Amino acid sequence: MNEPMPCIHTRRGFLRTTLLGGALTLTVPAFLADTFSSLHAAALDSATQIATGKDAPILVLLQLAGGNDGLNTVVPYANDFYLRARPRLGLRKEGVIPLTDQIGLHPGLTGFKSLFDDGHLSIVQGVGYPNPNRSHFRSTEIWETASDSGRNEKYGWIGRYFDNACSGADPTVGVNIGNETPQAFWSPTPKGITLKNPGSYRFESGAKVAMGEADATETYYKELNQESGPAHTDENAGASIGSLTSGSGMAQSGDGSPLSFIERTALDAQVSSDKVQAISQAGHNLAAYPNSGLANDLKLIARLISGGMTSRVYFASQGGYDTHTNQANAQQKNLQDLGDALLAFCNDLKAQGNFDRVVVMTFSEFGRRVGENASGGTDHGTASPQFVCGGGVKGGLVGDYPSLDPAHLDQGDLVHTVDFRSVYAGLLENWLKTPSDKILQGRFNPFPLFT
Repeated sequence: MNEPMPCIHTRRGFLRTTLLGGALTLTVPAFLADTFSSLHAAALDSATQIATGKDAPILVLLQLAGGNDGLNTVVPYANDFYLRARPRLGLRKEGVIPLTDQIGLHPGLTGFKSLFDDGHLSIVQGVGYPNPNRSHFRSTEIWETASDSGRNEKYGWIGRYFDNACSGADPTVGVNIGNETPQAFWSPTPKGITLKNPGSYRFESGAKVAMGEADATETYYKELNQESGPAHTDENAGASIGSLTSGSGMAQSGDGSPLSFIERTALDAQVSSDKVQAISQAGHNLAAYPNSGLANDLKLIARLISGGMTSRVYFASQGGYDTHTNQANAQQKNLQDLGDALLAFCNDLKAQGNFDRVVVMTFSEFGRRVGENASGGTDHGTASPQFVCGGGVKGGLVGDYPSLDPAHLDQGDLVHTVDFRSVYAGLLENWLKTPSDKILQGRFNPFPLFT
């Protein structure tokens, strides 16, 4: 009886089943075994790839999706303009965690206060960009591509970082914890993997299989990966197919066709799948985490770091910040989760001895309008604070809080005081140690974030 042939997924299918972002753009026939065999042989004979290194600095991007209300997160509780604009939602002195005699944190952010007191949390005030866009989709695109608001850009700023600074690195140089690859990772030469849990990061056909058994698609690809001979056992065994380049930049065994690209992608994915599962089993969490989706995502990232994953960038997302109605309860829940989960993550990294090599940066597509609305919420606005935390971060309040004087607002919205791309430039140049101009497609003065 003939075995069923595995399904070749579309690009969206690859994203949804946790394979490499941007891997496929069309549906194609099954692999040609002879072509794949020669490609695999080339992989076994390849030179050592550029190493990411288990001691290299790590950046964790944490998206606050929906547009977090920065005014009720980093609260100007002593400002009369703020209190008049928000007679119901405004937080008074007794309802905040004071940082200064003017500024306090939302009461849910007790975890952030602990990090702040230890000097490990930098609060960048008034972050935004010129000519702000109030569409969720478009503004998220601007933040993830680091583009001007008047220019559409396809590829992400982290994708450009991978292309410019991580040539030859494993696909696992970037790890997104989720179901679809963020635009921040998109690039002409895709790198980075997307997964929700290590156990599901493998080839899948969609067929139901018994617990512990391999899917027919996974088995098929594994067999293809082994056709050219015994497994490679030296230190080069984890090299990605991305390192198999000739002087012209073409893969040594490839012909530039879509089929060759898919074959390279499949081998990358199989190597990545085995690597991720092995590392996640080797890693250990050394701190207690709250019970939430965000906490579980950060817990997985900490476990991968503990296990020795050589990724340079991780990406996670927390939703629920689009608070047009009944904001008080929703934001309390979200910010409590955010603060507690991030504190647990930092405690875990400290116990591992990895805290000084990890920096976390939050971002949200926009803040909210200064005035509250009639539904107990706030509407789409502009500037908002960013949080950057880590062992090497220069802690404290940095940047200027935007003016709340109605005469200085832009049609009821805050005017940003820090361009978000300056924050990116600070991370790229002073943390990831790479020039930022080409990645950000312009010159932005690196924001001083580090000691």
